[in-house]
Amino acid sequence: MNLRKRAISGIMLAGSMVVMCAIADAASTVSAEAVAVVADTRTDLATDGTAGVVAQLNQINTDIVEMAAAGIEHSQTILVASADEEAQAVEDTDTLENTSVVQNEAASIEESAQIESEEDGTAQDAGTTEDIQETVEENATDIENTENTETENTEETENIENAEDAGNTENTEDAEWQNRLMADVDEFLYVRASGGADAEIIGKLYKGDVADVVESGDTWTHVVSGDVDGYVNNDYCVSGEDALAYAQENVETEAQVNTNGLRVRNEASEDASVITAVSEGTTLTVDTDAEAEDGWVAVKYKGQTAYVSADYVTTELALGEAVTIEEEKAALAKKAEEEAVAKAAQTTETSTVQNASVSASYDDVTLLAALIQCEAGNECYEGQLAVGAVVMNRLRSGAYPSSISGVIYQSGQFPPAGQGMVASIAANGPKSSCVQAAQQALGGSDNTGGATCFSRASSGRAGVVIGNHVFY
Repeated sequence: MNLRKRAISGIMLAGSMVVMCAIADAASTVSAEAVAVVADTRTDLATDGTAGVVAQLNQINTDIVEMAAAGIEHSQTILVASADEEAQAVEDTDTLENTSVVQNEAASIEESAQIESEEDGTAQDAGTTEDIQETVEENATDIENTENTETENTEETENIENAEDAGNTENTEDAEWQNRLMADVDEFLYVRASGGADAEIIGKLYKGDVADVVESGDTWTHVVSGDVDGYVNNDYCVSGEDALAYAQENVETEAQVNTNGLRVRNEASEDASVITAVSEGTTLTVDTDAEAEDGWVAVKYKGQTAYVSADYVTTELALGEAVTIEEEKAALAKKAEEEAVAKAAQTTETSTVQNASVSASYDDVTLLAALIQCEAGNECYEGQLAVGAVVMNRLRSGAYPSSISGVIYQSGQFPPAGQGMVASIAANGPKSSCVQAAQQALGGSDNTGGATCFSRASSGRAGVVIGNHVFY
């Protein structure tokens, strides 16, 4: 752009110099003729009177105008030729357009020069030369300013278009929510067959579910969500922009993976370590609390914040739909069936196996009894014995520490031991049933089938259920 400007400015300057020289030559030549004419003025005045003198002056004026015009036409030819040569080194189209502008201006200058010469006489020729140079310089400045303005306008247009795109995205999202509604509740909102508190309940709109508004009312609104078509109480709902804000605050955002082998990284960088790779169709939960990184989406992966490329995922709110009463009953029946299957895998039949006894000190007996009291102090005796058997099975397995205290205090195994409760009970003395269970377990009794772990029976884990625990 700067090269083109300098080339045009050079052409303009050269053209103005040529025009000035041409007019100067014309003025010199005609001036000589004017001297001769003045010398003959006395003769013409004597023979023809004042009319002869005026005729001679008019002829001088005409000669000046014709010569000036010829000089300008010659300068145009030089100017155009120079412009053509520069066009080969600069951009052809832009330079030719600029040359055309200069030609038009030169033509206008020629016409102005002729008119001014005819009206004002030869005395104004010098002023016309200065006007020509000033006009050419002004035109060069105008062209440069026009190019700068066009560049600025282009940049402003691009910025406006980008802003409009972002605004259109937001406006589109807002428009989509104008006829949407969500239940502002802790759990669920009943959907009824008609607008009334006594109307039949036909479905539930749970927290996080979205519905489309069919018709708004003062108290009840007709909505459709999933297979539910009914009415909800306006007092427990938010709609439009409020519904969108509620969703953004209370509903998780999900990232749907659009390609196979998408790398999940520990930082927002292509050089960061890869945690894993996920396949197309995988749904990841977006970590909305993480700091936004351009080109990356923060996701939750196994309890930590990770990052995936934004180019290969689609993010959206994880909105739900209302369920009919029939759908909910079916879901509850299915859940009960699954729990029954899991419970069937458990057995309450226990058989005590006699293993070799383990010699132990008084402190070991007290420590084991204290653990039994912490874990199953309120259970039946079989449950207390089972806890003691688990400790002894670990001791025999070789996969755990080789002492009773080492097994009990192993990090992350028995929470009451790590929290100091076992030591406290041991210092105060465990209750007798727990001491008896500890002694029997040390003697080799095992009613767990060799279990080394236990958890709450409600967990549904397969194993031997004794009291409120399942042993496995």
